[in-house]
Amino acid sequence: MIISERKRRITQPKDVFDLISEKLEREYYIDQSKEHFWVIGLNTKNVSQYIELVSLGGLNSCPVSSREIFQLAIIKAVAGIIAVHNHPSGDPEPSEDDMRTTKMLVEAGKILDVKLIDHVVIGNFEHKPPFISCKERNII
Repeated sequence: MIISERKRRITQPKDVFDLISEKLEREYYIDQSKEHFWVIGLNTKNVSQYIELVSLGGLNSCPVSSREIFQLAIIKAVAGIIAVHNHPSGDPEPSEDDMRTTKMLVEAGKILDVKLIDHVVIGNFEHKPPFISCKERNII
């Protein structure tokens, strides 16, 4: 489901956090307690071309596949994507499953010629920092 096609320049992980946090805050309380997986498609200037909610999971998981994640990226011919998901617990520390997913997306992106620019995991403001960038952690 495409959430937005409003254009916004993404220059750092905090831009991703701010953008997706806005979307989470507008959801019903019951949906805020579920894990979401979004994809932000970017052009060569890092301007968002779309934000897509790829999967809505449960309390602590959100199943995704590379096919679902890259489908719109291929259709819209974007240069790269940023994967984003939240942890309803509030702790943004990436799990082993998050790191496996990130590595799978890097490899799929190489085959499809659509770069995974980052995978941002969002927690909440009680944690410092409230988000983790896999790129900054050298997972990508």
